[in-house]
Amino acid sequence: MQRQAVRAQYFLRALWGWTVAALGAAIVLGGCASIVPGGDRRPPIVFVHGNGDDAAVWTTTLWRFESNGWPRNRLHAIDFPWPLARDDDTKAQPGRSSAQDQMRYLSQQVDAVLAASGASRVVLIGHSRGGYAIRNYIENGGGAKKVSHVILAATPNHGVWTGDFLPGSEFNGSGPFLAALNAPRGPRELEVTPGPKWMTLRSDGNDKYAQPDGRWLGRPGFATGVDSSSPALAGARNVALGPVDHREAAFGPRAFEHMWRFLTGDWPVRTAIVPESSPTLDGRIFRPETNLPMAGVRVEVYEVAPVTGERLGGPLHAHTTGEDGRWGPMPARPDVPYEFVVAAPGFATLHLYRSAFPRSSSVVHMRPEMLTDAQRKAGSVVTMTRPRGYFDLQRDRMSLDGAPLPGVTPGVPGVSSATLLLPSGPARTVVAEFNGERIAVRTWPAAANEAAVAELHY
Repeated sequence: MQRQAVRAQYFLRALWGWTVAALGAAIVLGGCASIVPGGDRRPPIVFVHGNGDDAAVWTTTLWRFESNGWPRNRLHAIDFPWPLARDDDTKAQPGRSSAQDQMRYLSQQVDAVLAASGASRVVLIGHSRGGYAIRNYIENGGGAKKVSHVILAATPNHGVWTGDFLPGSEFNGSGPFLAALNAPRGPRELEVTPGPKWMTLRSDGNDKYAQPDGRWLGRPGFATGVDSSSPALAGARNVALGPVDHREAAFGPRAFEHMWRFLTGDWPVRTAIVPESSPTLDGRIFRPETNLPMAGVRVEVYEVAPVTGERLGGPLHAHTTGEDGRWGPMPARPDVPYEFVVAAPGFATLHLYRSAFPRSSSVVHMRPEMLTDAQRKAGSVVTMTRPRGYFDLQRDRMSLDGAPLPGVTPGVPGVSSATLLLPSGPARTVVAEFNGERIAVRTWPAAANEAAVAELHY
């Protein structure tokens, strides 16, 4: 009888939990009548990456929006062709883009999204330098009439530094670019362009690019003239997220919660990612240091054993990229880890190991790499990388091959990649672990110009 009573109690609790969850979902998905004038409850969102990045950094954010009911066809992450900024914005620099280049490309992408969706306005969400393109577009590119909401995550709106160091850089808070954007407007001396609603998200002291000392600029002891409040703007809703790092301020679950609430008026039902039964994966191969497609790259995908990283049969997918750089699409399973083999002429053959993809993604982007002389002399090379955050010794539980990550130092986190050079020997398993995400990779001979990468989702 006691066991039956316990079971009944458990069932009632579960039923109550399901009911609350269902009501919460209904409130979130239907409660906010319109967030854009004209009645659009779920307008298109354009996600804008930062310096040197690509659309793939938004992967988990896209999944979280989808998991809370935002339609996938209204979520757009763009790829700036030349993602790196110039040292001096006014001077041409090979492989680099100006603020005007970024603004023009963003304007084209917004117009394309509006035309395809039939929407009247978009939401713009930007990380770091991506926020500069957004602000410039709204202030100087006609975007104020096409954008309803702006979210700037870890954008150094008052600069990464001020003063005479690289005075023409976009990142110089006293340089011409930011000085113009931050010029006070109206009697309230606002720093935001009228029209859209604005929010900034920032770290409370743990952002490598919002520090009083220039250590992460390669100039320790240099007084930058900025602090953790650099991303805040007069006239915006300014939210400090606690000790998140520069990337987590855009791509972490706390950042997503505040994005959702700003757009809908309610907290999201969940930050967990809801798996799909049959995800589809796709993406592009980019030339190094660009987001330009690379043709002639052979991509093979293997299912691997979660514990050992060993292949479970032949390739599930194989494709040589064309002019668009696309390597897919590929049907996937939400409970299976994969090995992506990227073989580009003139580059190392990369074996990229990834955790299971719970949902579809069209931004599984990859770039070929070259091994250094030191890496070629090693028996094997294994890299662990975290694209959506940094490694924090004070906070994170992490290891690579059972040992602390090389090159990760105490203090404000600013390292997102750690590499092991292993001695020659038979192929074996190396495990990368980070806060519960575990990726098992196999070693490959560096002498044959091959290397392994464990790329974290979270």
